[in-house]
Amino acid sequence: MRQRIVAGNWKMNLGRVDEALAFVRSIRHALNDIDGIDRVLCPPYTVLAPLAEVLRATDIGLGAQNMHWEESGAHTGEIAAGMLADLCQFVIIGHSERRASGGGNETDQAMNRKVVSALTHDLTPIICVGENLTQNESGETQAVVSAQVKAACIDLSVLQVKKCIIAYEPIWAIGTGKSATPTEANTTIGLSIRGTLADLYDEATAQAVRVQYGGSVNPDNITGFMEMPEIDGALVGGASLKPGFVDLVRKAAAA
Repeated sequence: MRQRIVAGNWKMNLGRVDEALAFVRSIRHALNDIDGIDRVLCPPYTVLAPLAEVLRATDIGLGAQNMHWEESGAHTGEIAAGMLADLCQFVIIGHSERRASGGGNETDQAMNRKVVSALTHDLTPIICVGENLTQNESGETQAVVSAQVKAACIDLSVLQVKKCIIAYEPIWAIGTGKSATPTEANTTIGLSIRGTLADLYDEATAQAVRVQYGGSVNPDNITGFMEMPEIDGALVGGASLKPGFVDLVRKAAAA
């Protein structure tokens, strides 16, 4: 069975060391006590190092929100996978907010290069895919999501792709208070993500990859998503910045 996983994406919040430490110290014991589910926090770069120390004695994972595919070089403001490897275990790749604002560093080709670099440094990539509102309303969801999955997986072996996590995040649901229904998300994940993986590899590989849902997930709706057979967890935004994140993870584990 696939191990469930909930990751909290802090985005550009709690980026001062004092506030990040205070928040994590307030939730870490309760979060660490939840069994049967992987728990990951993805804060800004500025607090990765101190949080790595605070979480070292726990089972709570730590992730970065982005990375560059090059090992080093003239890339001002960028962070390489090798720089993250000693601090965290996960990295978010291709979040829609990055795709919308990152220019040449956030193309589908760039996503693939980032995934390969992350895996090379033993980081687990959380690969974000999803359609915008226009694509959704035009019935293009399946084609768009499938194309993003294919692009991210170029030249990945079966062993490599099984190490990846895919997060289905309909762009129209991120930070809007709207969300796909559990049934809609389950259908898209089953057809467009697992179906595409089965076409690229085989059914066993498709069933081995963990897939999260993201998009206005909160403690009130998490159970409905976790009851769906294709959904293995959640990539959580705003709700991960509140103490109620512990309750959300607890519900996800119990569903």
